[in-house]
This record gives sequence, C-alpha cells and structure tokens, in this order.
Amino acid sequence: MDRRLFDRAGHAIGLVVILAFTLFPFFWMVSSSFKAQTDILASPPVWLFEPTFRHYAEVWADRTVVHAITNSLIVALSVTAIAIALGAPAAYALARFEFKAKRELWFWFITNRMISPIVLALPVFMLARQLQILDTQLVLILIYLTFTLPIVVWICTDQFRSIPSELEQVARLDGASQFTIFRRIYVPLGLPGIAVSGIFSFIFSWNELLYALVLTRRDAITGPVVATSFMAGYELPWGKIMATGTLIVLPVVVFALLVSRHMIRGLTMGATK
Repeated sequence: MDRRLFDRAGHAIGLVVILAFTLFPFFWMVSSSFKAQTDILASPPVWLFEPTFRHYAEVWADRTVVHAITNSLIVALSVTAIAIALGAPAAYALARFEFKAKRELWFWFITNRMISPIVLALPVFMLARQLQILDTQLVLILIYLTFTLPIVVWICTDQFRSIPSELEQVARLDGASQFTIFRRIYVPLGLPGIAVSGIFSFIFSWNELLYALVLTRRDAITGPVVATSFMAGYELPWGKIMATGTLIVLPVVVFALLVSRHMIRGLTMGATK
C-alpha cells in the first residue's frame, strides 16, 4: 500500500513539474504583457506589479496588427473548414473502398509531410507571381491546404477504419444511401479524429511563418509575420511584443477548447439509431 502511494506521489510530482515547465513560458508572456517596460527589464524579475493595459491599447491602435490577426483568423478557419470538408470524405473512401492505385494514393498522402517546406518556397513564390495571387489570402489558403489536407486524411482514415463495418452493412439493409451512411455513422463516430485533425490544421495555418513571410507583403500579412516585425531597432517594445503574442496564442487556445468538447461527445456517442 505504501509502495502504491509512493508511486502515485512520484507520478503526481512529475506531472506537476512537467506542467509547470510547459506552462511557464506562457505565464511569463501573459504576465509581461501587463507589465510596464521597466518591470519587464528589471533584474531580478518583478513578480508583484501593478497591471497595465497600455500595451494592449497600443496593439489594438495599430491597424497593421489588427489587420494581420484578422487575416490569420480568416486563413486558418478557411483552411480548417476546407481541409475537413475534403479530407473526411477522402478518408472514408480510403478506409472502406478498394480501387485502383489506392496504395499509391495513400503513399502520397503519407510522404507529403516528409517534404521540407523550405524546398518548395521558391517554386511556390514563382508560381504565385505567375498567377498574380501574391499577397492574397487565397495563396496562403492553397499552400496551407497542401500540408493540412494529408494530415486530415491520415488521421481520419485510421479513425474510420476502427469503426465496425457491420454498422454500415446494417444501414445498407435499412436502405441508407452512401452519403447518409457517411453522415449518420462515420462522421459522429469518427468525430474525435476529425476534431484532432481540425486542431492540427488550425494550429499549423495560424502559426505558419515561412510561406506567410515569402508570399505576403502588406494586404495579406498574418499575425506571426507582424510579430517578427517588432524585432528591429535598438530598443525592443517587449510589452507590445508580449501583448501581440498573447493575442496570437489566444484564438488557438479557444479553438482547441471548443473542439475538445466535440471530441468528448464523439467518444461518448453510441452507434444506436
């Protein structure tokens, strides 16, 4: 009994240490966004301070930052929605149907993630310039889909394969169409995988910097790009940088929390009609 208590205490302490180590950078970023510049640069660090919203006021007064965050939100939501809308049916087809070149197609989805993004930066830039879609939200959505769509297909295919095929057979006996089977059986039971792939797609589209830096100039600039623009000069506005970083991280946290509710629902939903 003492041994079990000792093991549980060790696991609890280990989890607390890992959690503190993981969350401390976020805590420092958020707390610094409410500090004055002198408190941020103070040594030793100031733990007790009078909070100020000055940095957030500066961020919201900066139209470039607001425009960039709006672009990031539009691009990330569009990529996530399109990737799920295209990837979930494709995953269902790969999981339940046999057709020619299925293995080759599956291999392409898997190996797509092995390509280094920097290798494609110049060809994508030249192609976008030729098509006259540089500095647009469209070019970011298209390039992000090439990376997020395979993730959705990969995760959802494994999720749909774990669903008993007997449920589909029973639905066919009841006269259900192929689309009805996918919508009424595979989507609800595969919701955990869809939610996870949606989180990955949103986070990738929201945080991506390389292509946003190469393919945008002013109109379609995103949050990560504008955040790097502060890193210039001799005196860095750390308060504004931390406030901008907090605003960039916040939508990802909110989106993950919202989707996690659907993941729980998907895990608890039964297969009854």
